[in-house]
Amino acid sequence: MRPSTKTRAQDGAPIPAEGAQGDHELEEALHVVPLRHPLRWAAAAVVVTILLAGVVSLARNPNLDSPSVLQYLFHPAILKGLGTTIWLTVASMVLGLACGTLIAVMRLSANPVLRWIATVYIWFFRGTPLLVQIIFWGFLGALYPMLSLGVPLTDITFAQVSTSAVIGATTASLIALVTNEAAYAAEIVRAGMLSVDPGQSEAAAALGLSSAQSTFRVVLPQAMRVIVPPLGNETITMLKSTSLVSVIGGADLLSNAQSIYAQNFKVIPLLVVVAFWFLALTSVLTIGQGFLERRFGRGAAGRRPNLVTRWLASRGGAAPSLLKEEHQ
Repeated sequence: MRPSTKTRAQDGAPIPAEGAQGDHELEEALHVVPLRHPLRWAAAAVVVTILLAGVVSLARNPNLDSPSVLQYLFHPAILKGLGTTIWLTVASMVLGLACGTLIAVMRLSANPVLRWIATVYIWFFRGTPLLVQIIFWGFLGALYPMLSLGVPLTDITFAQVSTSAVIGATTASLIALVTNEAAYAAEIVRAGMLSVDPGQSEAAAALGLSSAQSTFRVVLPQAMRVIVPPLGNETITMLKSTSLVSVIGGADLLSNAQSIYAQNFKVIPLLVVVAFWFLALTSVLTIGQGFLERRFGRGAAGRRPNLVTRWLASRGGAAPSLLKEEHQ
C-alpha cells in the first residue's frame, strides 16, 4: 500500500487523499478499449505469406548454388575487392566531406565570386550522372595524354608525365567519387549551417571570434544534429555507388566478382556473395549512423509527458509516486 498523501488544487480546495478508491477512479478514467482491425491483420497475413513463399522458392532453387556461394564468400579475390570497396567509401566520404564543407562555406560567403564558383560546381556535379563522371576520369588520358607542371598560360614546363601512368583505374575512381560527393555534401552542410540560429554567429562575433572561428567552432558543431542523418544516408549511398567503378576496372568488390564469373560462369552465386557483403556493410553503417544521431541529438527535444501525467495535471495535482515512476 502506498502512503496516503494529501494535496491541494491551485484554487486552494482540498483534493481527496490517494488510496484504493482514487486508484480505481484513475483506472476507470484511463481505461482504453482497443479498436479491432481485421482487414489490417488480413493484409499482413497476405504479405507474410507472399514473402515466405518467395524465400522458400529461392531456397529450393538449385540454380542458386549455395555451395558455390559459401565457396566464394571468403575467396581471396572477393576479400581483396571488399577491402578496396571499404577504402574507396571511407576515403571518398572523408575527402568529399572536407571539400563539401569548404564549398558550403563558399556558398554562404559574402563574396559573390566565391558564391558563383560554389554554385556552378554544385550545379555541374549534381547535374551529371556519376557513371558518366567515372568513365570521364577513367579515360582522362584521351583528353590530356600528358600532364605537365609549369607556369600557367605560358610554355614554361618544369615536369611532364603520362596521364595513364599517374591516374590509374583506382585513382580515377577515387577522384570521381570525391568530386561528386563534395557537391552533395556541400548542400547537406549548408542546410545544417542555415538551421543554426543567426544569433549564435552574432554572439560569437561579440566575443571577438573571427568569421572562420565562428563557423568552425560555433556554427558547425551545432549544425551536426541536422547534418548527421542525411550524411549517414549519403555514406550508405556512397558505399553502393562504389560498384559503378567496375566499368573502368576499379578492382572493387563487384569488379573482382565479375572477373571470377567471367571464367566459371557462376553469375548468380557470385552476385549473391556481392549482395551479402554490401548488406553486411550497410548494416554496420546503419548502426553507426544511429549512434551518431543519438550522440549529436542529445537535448534536442524534451520528453513528452504520458497520459497519466497529463490527466493528473488536468485535475490540479499529481501523484508524486506516479511522477517518480514515470521519470524512472
